[in-house]
Amino acid sequence: MPSSVETYRIRLEGIRFRARHGASRAERDLPQDFVVDLEVVLPVATLPRSDSRARVFDYDKLATIVVDEGTRVSYKLLETLAERLIDRVLSDTPAVSVQVRVKKFGPPTSASVDSVSVELVGKR
Repeated sequence: MPSSVETYRIRLEGIRFRARHGASRAERDLPQDFVVDLEVVLPVATLPRSDSRARVFDYDKLATIVVDEGTRVSYKLLETLAERLIDRVLSDTPAVSVQVRVKKFGPPTSASVDSVSVELVGKR
């Protein structure tokens, strides 16, 4: 019997890591906390056809990609980091689209701002 599922989406919220990203040298001198929310759309054909863990897409792989890319290189812009995350997920997984939000706390602004985030969407 064919499945009636139209979209297979996996969302990881709150992937945390410490890294040295920021436009200024001062921001890059000390590690800061970053949080990434990631949503991927996978081909419905990759949906497990049985209730077996061996058949499901390994979402730990997604978290590992985010932490690896987030800590591997220091970026000046959150936009650049978000683009690299999309590129990695699309190249390392069967995902057909990726939405990523990168959040940074206590950005250097003239007004008091708790956090800033950048959100990008990419497709194969």
